[in-house]
Order: sequence, then C-alpha cells, then structure tokens
Amino acid sequence: MKTLFKSDPKLPIYSLSEQAVTIEFGGEISQDILEVITGFDRSLNQYPFPGFIASVPAYTTLSVFFDPVRVIQSDEMPGAACFEKVSAYLSQLHEKLENTTVATGNIVTIPVCYDAELGPDIAEVAKIHKLTVDAVIQLHSTTEYSVHMIGFLPGFAYLGGMSESLATPRKGTPRNAVPAGSVGIAGKQTGIYPLQTPGGWQLIGQTPVKLFDANRVQPSLLKAGDRVIFKPISRLEFDHLVAAE
Repeated sequence: MKTLFKSDPKLPIYSLSEQAVTIEFGGEISQDILEVITGFDRSLNQYPFPGFIASVPAYTTLSVFFDPVRVIQSDEMPGAACFEKVSAYLSQLHEKLENTTVATGNIVTIPVCYDAELGPDIAEVAKIHKLTVDAVIQLHSTTEYSVHMIGFLPGFAYLGGMSESLATPRKGTPRNAVPAGSVGIAGKQTGIYPLQTPGGWQLIGQTPVKLFDANRVQPSLLKAGDRVIFKPISRLEFDHLVAAE
C-alpha cells in the first residue's frame, strides 16, 4: 500500500472532445506518476459519475469518456456545461483521494522461452550491446516491470523499467507477421505481442501465455499499474505449455 495522492489543489483537465476530457498528472514518465494515475483510475471506476463510459490511462494522463446527454441532464454535478460538470466531479474526487492509500497493481509472472527460433533477434541484440545471449536473458528476466498502459493492440502492454543496457532501436524493416506471444524490445521498452500482427520490435523470446482472450471475464491479462516478472523456461517447457492450451 502506498500514499498516492498528495495535496495539490491544481489538477489540469483539458477538453479532448465533446465526449471526453484528459487529466494531466505530470510531464515525465515515472513510477510515482503511474501509481497516481492507476489509483485515480480505479477510484473513478469504483465511483463513476452519471454518464461515465470509460477511462483510458496513458504515461502521464488519464482520458475520461462520457455520455454528454446524461452528464448535462444530471443534477448531481455543479456547472452548466458538460466540461464544467465533469471537471468539477474529477477535481472533487481528487481532493477526496488526497493523502489516501490504494493498493498497488498485481504482480504477474509470465514464462518466456528465449530460444533463438522463438526470439530471432536475440543474437543481434546481444551483438549490438556486446553481450552474450545469456547476459541478455539475465538482464531481461531479472527486472520487475511496470505496465504503463495498454494500447496499439488489444492487450498490448507497454512495460517500463527495462535495463538501459538492453535499449535497442526498432528494426529498420518491420516483419509482416509477428507471432502472438512474441516478446520484443523497442527503444527503452519491452512488450509482448498479444496477437499476430506486423511489427518492428526486436524479438528476443516468446511466451505460451495468452495476453488477450475475448472469452475471458477480463480479456486482457495485464492492466495499467500491474507489475510483470519474466520467468525463463526451456523450449521443452514452452512446447508443453502450448500443447496444454
């Protein structure tokens, strides 16, 4: 448990459209900002205002979508226009959460096979950084990552916290098809492709775990605020887990 909301009377809120606003929590990507956004997002979903539809966390912001008809008809929020009503509600919620504590995200362990066939770029990543493949695996799998946001594809988690020793540019020419479960590196981030799709990340391994399944109660395995640990597995373990799906 952490104290996430500290006294700050100013909560920058901007109009995104007639049906959405964006709250800005800071100007830099950080673990502290992530925790504040995650805590506020959970509270908003627990105590939604009339007309609330959804909220979408990003690196330093939270976008809030709503039904303008329901908002304008509501007598529960002060103000004449939708922006005034929603902004007032969000500011009041922020004030209520000041100096309160909220639970941090779940810790999710994800098995990854760093076999060269499943991670066709791992040798190249090692070469770029003058490391052995084993060193790349160790650096990548001994870090606890934070899920900053879900985007690009359903269930695609942008993970922060990777060792800067592994920071590697995207491939010059993207692949036409990256298999689902592929673990990749792009710049200072690492992530997992939940579905097969074209992509330009450097692929260093693959997980047998489904990151997105529309038939699950929560389709996306990960959500903003969660923490991820990668557990290296052998190719034999990988094949067994795939067969068991």
